[in-house]
Amino acid sequence: MRFLVRIVVIAAVAYGLAHVLRGINIDSFWTAVVFAAVLAILNIFVRPLLILFTLPATILTLGLFLFVINALVVLLASKFVHGITIANFWWALLFSLILSLVGSILDKELEKEKRANW
Repeated sequence: MRFLVRIVVIAAVAYGLAHVLRGINIDSFWTAVVFAAVLAILNIFVRPLLILFTLPATILTLGLFLFVINALVVLLASKFVHGITIANFWWALLFSLILSLVGSILDKELEKEKRANW
């Protein structure tokens, strides 16, 4: 259930950001839901491999290279989903930063709710 809530919230934020950021275009909310699901799958399987392969760059930049990896994963997800376009890398970087921030806040709130129910 937590996974579905996270997908819907990320999709809603992505859809909202598409209306605010002019470099991002998402055709419909359902496209945003598919995009969020693809992004979650890529974050599970591809992102750890990218982090492993770029570990020296990540260490040299004190972790800042992880922002680049997030942007690349967002760009890759946009290539898999028809109906979403991202103008360039910099829009993907901004988009991924905001999505990561919202995802972190969501995880924190869901963890609070989980603790409250215990």
